[in-house]
Order: sequence, then structure tokens, then C-alpha cells
Amino acid sequence: MYREMTADELHEQLQQGVKLNLIDVREPDEWQEAHIKEARSIPLSEFQARANEVHEVEGEVVFICRSGGRSGRVCEFLTSQGFEVVNVSGGMLAWQGEVVHGE
Repeated sequence: MYREMTADELHEQLQQGVKLNLIDVREPDEWQEAHIKEARSIPLSEFQARANEVHEVEGEVVFICRSGGRSGRVCEFLTSQGFEVVNVSGGMLAWQGEVVHGE
């Protein structure tokens, strides 16, 4: 089973400068609308083709999506492969921090 953290816990860790490998699995239009500055985009629709990119960045691997469902599926898959990952429960809907728009 994978670990979960709340959007508030994620925000707190980012503010404290904790090194996280934050991956947003929402689709490109959702990403462009608003995303967390420290995140990088690997859309769920491209995930299997781009799974090798997950560990290109140091830090605890944390996944986020709109509400926590899609990122939870990614976490289930990677946990079954032996990886330790974290899902942000509530996703971007629960995120109260700053967001950036566009690329």
C-alpha cells in the first residue's frame, strides 16, 4: 500500500524546502490551467510511455491529480512494482497554495 499526504502537508513540506519529486498526472489542458510551481507534468495518458522519467528527479516521489483518483491509480501501479510513492489525497481541489498557469 502507498502512503498518502494531504494537500496541506504537501504545502508545508514545500514551504520548508523539503526536496520532493512532485509529479502531476493531470492532462495537459488541466496542467496549463493551474499547477504547483515545483511539480512536473507526466500526464496519465502518457504515463506508461514516460514511466522511466519518474526517478529523474531526486526526492520522495509524490503524485498529484485533480482529486487524488488518477494519482492513486499510478501509486497503486508503482507500489505493485516495488516503488515507494506518495499520493496527495484531495489533489488540486484541496490545494490552497499558489499556482502557476501555462507551461
